[in-house]
This record gives sequence, structure tokens and C-alpha cells, in this order.
Amino acid sequence: MSRKEQRRRVGILGTGDFSRALAKRLLFSGYDVILGSRKPEKKAMSAIDQCLCNVQFLSVEECIKSASIIFLAVHFDNVKELLTEHVVKLEGKILIDVSNRDRPSSVTSNAELVQKMVPRCKVVKAFNVISAYAMENDYNSSSKQIFISSNSEEARDKVANIAKDMNFRPVDFGGLFAARRIEKHPLRLFPEWRGPLGFAVGVFNVWLLFLIYIYYIADSLYKWEQLFVKVLNKAFCLTGITTLSVTYLASSFATVFQIYYGTKHIRFSRWLDKWLKNRKQLGLISFALISIHVIMSVLTMSPTYFSSWYPSTAITVPANLTAPFQLKQGMWMNWKGEAACLVGIIAYVVLCCICATTFPSVTDTLNWREWRFVQSKMGHAALLLSVGHVLVMGLPEWLSKPQIIFKSITFMCSILPWITLLLKLLFSLPCVDRYVMKLRKGWERHEDKCKADCVRPVKHEGYVAIDMNAGKRMSCQDACACPDDKIPMMNIGGSDCACASDDLVLNVP
Repeated sequence: MSRKEQRRRVGILGTGDFSRALAKRLLFSGYDVILGSRKPEKKAMSAIDQCLCNVQFLSVEECIKSASIIFLAVHFDNVKELLTEHVVKLEGKILIDVSNRDRPSSVTSNAELVQKMVPRCKVVKAFNVISAYAMENDYNSSSKQIFISSNSEEARDKVANIAKDMNFRPVDFGGLFAARRIEKHPLRLFPEWRGPLGFAVGVFNVWLLFLIYIYYIADSLYKWEQLFVKVLNKAFCLTGITTLSVTYLASSFATVFQIYYGTKHIRFSRWLDKWLKNRKQLGLISFALISIHVIMSVLTMSPTYFSSWYPSTAITVPANLTAPFQLKQGMWMNWKGEAACLVGIIAYVVLCCICATTFPSVTDTLNWREWRFVQSKMGHAALLLSVGHVLVMGLPEWLSKPQIIFKSITFMCSILPWITLLLKLLFSLPCVDRYVMKLRKGWERHEDKCKADCVRPVKHEGYVAIDMNAGKRMSCQDACACPDDKIPMMNIGGSDCACASDDLVLNVP
């Protein structure tokens, strides 16, 4: 066998569903695949899938001897029994652990336990975030990531090349301790969606209770049968525009904090940082809610539900008729209905365009300026159009009954959007925009003099001396006036105390 063929030979321990899918994918990627089984004579993969007719079936011992790169694709409960008798044979080989845990653990990982079982083997954690179905059927999987971790850089590189050959995208996580994080990934259940969904549900409940109060408790305006469409449609609309406002209000809050502190180097609070990171989820939730509102409005579009959008006509029929009476009546929308529909349709189309740019296939075609234009400029334009849609519907009522304006849902739901738009307008003024951009380019309003702080690390004994003035170095004793402190100084990146430039920011408790 040539050296090239030896390099492209891989072994798989296990014959389960994932092993078969993995073997099939490796075979189509140009690898010579060997399956190792405790009872190879009883296995007939070709009967299950004809594509596996060229896959060799050997015993576990022969599979380990024949390949230098081996996938460990058996249930983890059986790993110890399988590897104990082959510890010597696995010495120097690359063993890829694809197992997952039933529950996340921050203490250890399956890959680290395997490394303890075979200490002289190069254990790599990889391919555990891909399902057997995706492995076997999704051939165009360039967007699928393979997380890789190992204490051997050479082993990580080889496994990364295998992932590339299989049309996957490898992501190097570094040392084997990162396997704990990798094994937690398949156990996650939409963690980035929990906060936005909880927020949307809370806002929806608040608006629904407010609607029930003003329409059923304070005044009996609707029948209870109208709760499921008429009232819920309003609740979806109010929640959608509120969530859309919150989506774009986060950036204004971040700008306010940067102006207040006069620098970009101070980290935001945890709540604001999480808010900024969840803007995509908030925007998609608002789009879904507004889509539900659009569908419900189309289904109920009639003079009965939208009486203020259609002119009312009073018809008097004579008591005594000597000839047939024919009545022709045409109900056209008035200016309010026409304007509300026009602004609402345009707002929804703009939201559809913004939502389309969140797809990875579309995002990859946009440069940074185009993406910012769509997500920021068009996003605020969609919010403005949405407020205009509400304004057209509510303004006549506000003018006719100003004393009950705070009971109007159109007025109440437009307060937060107007705040968001006014803040955006304020920060878009040339004088304010130039100042903010100056801060974001690194300028600081208050530049402190050169000083060093004694920082006590949380997990280490000792102090770290940092000189915040660029290019200057000082001794540890001169930097920190701690003569009576017996805890020694700690050095960073050299024999002397490390001195950082102004770009280095420390959070000093």
C-alpha cells in the first residue's frame, strides 16, 4: 500500500447508525474505511446500504492495527471495556471521540476520561455535534461546523483536514479541556432564544390584560366570543411593535453609556450586553408577531370589524310599496382605511426585507456597509412606518377624545417607539454623531496620568503590576506601594512586570 493510501485510511470502532453514516460519508470523501467490530463475521452492512459494500469489516484488534486514525463510535458505557485490552496497541494513534453525554458536566468530559484510559494515545474530541442523519444525507453541508479539541496540535490539524474533505467546516477549540464545552453544545435547547421569548410572552400578557380591562371590565365594548380573534389580534400587534422598538432601543442605550463614561473601553453591564446580543432574536420574534397580526387582519377585514375604516350608510325603506324596491350599496374604504393599509403594507414589506438578510446565504452576499444599512437604517424606517400605521388609526380618536387618550391602545403602544426614534434622531445629529464616532475610534474624554494599580487576582496569590502608559516599564516595587505585603508580585509575559498600552483595559474591583 502506498504512503498516500495509508494516510487516507481511517478506522471506525462501532457499527451503529452513526458509524454507518460516518463510514458512508468518509467513503464518498475518498477515504479507505475500516469498520471494527467484536463480531465482524455477523455484520453485513451491504445488506443495509449498498454504498457500504466496499467497507472492510475487521475485528477491533485488526482495525486498530490497520489504521493510524480511529473513530471511537460506540456508546460511552462500553468504551472502558473496549479500550482496556487495547491500550498498548493504541499507543501513538489518533483516537477521535464522537460520544455525547446525557447531562452536561463542568467537572470532566468523555474525551478526558478516554484520555485517562489510553494516556499514550492522542485523543481528539470532534464530530459529536453532527447527527447521523445530517452526516449521511446532507451533502451540501458547508455551513455545518465541526468543533475540535485535543492536547495535540498535530492531531487537531489532521482531524481538521478530514472534516474539510467531508465538506464540513472545522473550528479549533484548542486543548482537550474544551471538550467539556463541546459536549455541552448538543445538550443546549435554544439558550439564546429563552430570554427574548420570555420577554415577548411577558409583554403579550401585559397587553392582553390591558385589553381585557378596557374592553370588558371598564367598558363592555366587545363580546367574549371576539376574544380569540378580535382582541388577540390587537395583542399580537401591540406586542410586535413593542418588541420591535426594544430591538432598536438597545443600540441607543449603548450609545448613552459610552457618552456618559466618555470611552468605549468600559464594558457594558451584563443586562445591556445580553440585550445587545439578543437583538436578532427580538427582531425575528417581532416579525413573527406582526406576521400573525397581518394574517388575522386580512381574515377579519370587513366593515363589521373595522367600522371606522368604512363609511356608514342609513337606509330607510318606505312602509307602503307599489313597485319593487332595489337597493344598491357600495362600501369603499375611507381615507383612514386606505392610509392605514398603505402604510402597514409598506412597513411589512420592509420588515420582510430585513428578515431575509438574517439568512446566512443572504448575509454572506452583503458587505459591512450594506448589512448596517439594512439592519439599522431600514430597521428604523420600518419602525417609523409601523408607528405611522398606528398614528393613522389613532390620531382621529385622540383629537376627538383627548380626555381618554391614556385609555387608547394606539397611544399607549406608540410611546416606546417614539422614544426609540427620537433617540436615534438625536444621535444622528452631526455634532452628536461625530462625538460618538470619535469615542468609538478610541478617543477618551478623561485621560488619566500614568499610574499602576495593585490588582489581587481571584485565583492566584500575588499582585500584577500594570503600567497604563504606553511603552513605559517600571519595577514592581516602584509600581505598587505595598512594602509590608508578603505576597510576591506576579509578572506577565516576561522577567519584568508587564506594562500595557492604553488599549489594554482592566476591570479592577
